[in-house]
Amino acid sequence: MQQPAIQVRNLRKSFSKRTGFRKRSELLAVNDVSFHVMPGETYGLLGPNGSGKSSLIRILSTLLIADSGYVRLLDFTLPKQADEVRRIIGRVSVDAAFYKKLSARENLLYTALLYGQNAREAEKRVLRILDQLGMEDAKFSTPLEEMSRGMQQKISIARALMINPPLLLLDEPTTGLDPKSRRDVQSFLEDLQSREGTTILLTTHDMAEAERLCVRIGFLAHGKLVAEGTAAELMRRSGARTLDDAFITLTGEELEDEEEVSTDYADCSV
Repeated sequence: MQQPAIQVRNLRKSFSKRTGFRKRSELLAVNDVSFHVMPGETYGLLGPNGSGKSSLIRILSTLLIADSGYVRLLDFTLPKQADEVRRIIGRVSVDAAFYKKLSARENLLYTALLYGQNAREAEKRVLRILDQLGMEDAKFSTPLEEMSRGMQQKISIARALMINPPLLLLDEPTTGLDPKSRRDVQSFLEDLQSREGTTILLTTHDMAEAERLCVRIGFLAHGKLVAEGTAAELMRRSGARTLDDAFITLTGEELEDEEEVSTDYADCSV
């Protein structure tokens, strides 16, 4: 029997924030979440900002340590085998960090060298990826600080794919992009999954994106996974005609913009 590429069981993560001189409040960002993703599957986690999506992705990316629960990515468990997990994942986030004074080429070659890759071969691979994403070669030597949000996100995707990872963790990769850049990224991910069989975990609050890209979808609300299934199953279960209406029915809330837990709780004890 085929084993899941990603397996999460009873995952919990809380943050605390100082609310007074001697008082702290606690927020349960990830509340007893369990799900799995099969090899080659694209699985979507949908929820508004503040629902726990980014906290969950950060745990799987080894950037946070869960309070409790079980996480296994391919043959490795977290947090014990975090070093091994970092070698098999690519991560793209809505707030990707770069050396903004350096060019796209310099940023990507720096990453290649960190992973022990041949710089020339890495550059060829990156140029192919950026071409598929609709980025002009001339932009490759432009400092990141002079690039648009959409261009920077394409560089972030290329960076995550430099090692051809079997697992790709995408935290709202198209948020804030213009319509053309969003379509370029979505088309690229479809082609990548079809061509390479990459397992993809995608967080988003874009219902159309989830329907287009994801085989199965999980609804997150207030840190809990309240429903999962295919888009058709979720709509049938809720008696809704659209995935957006299904989300409102099954979670009791709308996909509205809020501050994310990770930013709202800047003064956190992890």
